[in-house]
Formats: sequence, C-alpha cells, structure tokens
Amino acid sequence: QVQLVESGGGLVQPGGSLRLSCTASGINGRIYRMGWYRQAPGKQRELVADQTIDGTTNIAEDVQGRFTISRDYAEKRSYTESTVWLQMNSLKPEDTAVYYCYGHGVWGQGTQVTVSS
Repeated sequence: QVQLVESGGGLVQPGGSLRLSCTASGINGRIYRMGWYRQAPGKQRELVADQTIDGTTNIAEDVQGRFTISRDYAEKRSYTESTVWLQMNSLKPEDTAVYYCYGHGVWGQGTQVTVSS
C-alpha cells in the first residue's frame, strides 16, 4: 500500500523560509509525477508545483521565483521509495494553507504552513 508522509510545516514570519518533505513508500516502480498542492480556508485545493520523472516542472504563477520543487532521483535505483521537496522562500501571509503531497494517485495527510508576524 502506497503511503505519502509529509513533514516540515510550521509557523514562520513573512519573508521567512520553510522546506517541506514528502516520502512515498510502498511503491513498486517509478512515480511519474509528484507534486504539492495547498488549500487555504474557504478555498479550493490548488496546485503549487509538480515534477515528472524526466524533470518537467510546473510551478504556479504566484509562487514562481520563490518556491522550488525537487525530487530524489535515487528512485531510479530503488523503486520502493520516492521523495519530493518543496523549498519555500520569501513566504507571504497568503501562502498560509495546508500543503498536501500528491503522487501515484495518493494524497498525503497534509502539513500546516502559517505565515504570520
């Protein structure tokens, strides 16, 4: 059974940085696309960034230049785990949301990111 476990959320002041991590376990083969979504209170879940196994990246316009997604390509050698990171810099209050990792048709449990002074 595939599971995604996230970590790295928390409270940060505007202008600060956080790094989210998500590890998928229980997989049997490559995960073509892994990514991060977020959902703020009263809003729909939206894509933040995702990346395919061949490196093709999508990043939402409102986080371009501030957020970076990366993946552990060690999965090319071991097809039982895969990790994706989201480096978030220059955080703004409007980045406050629950951030969800997605991959292989599975969602993580979510990690809260709060940007506030």
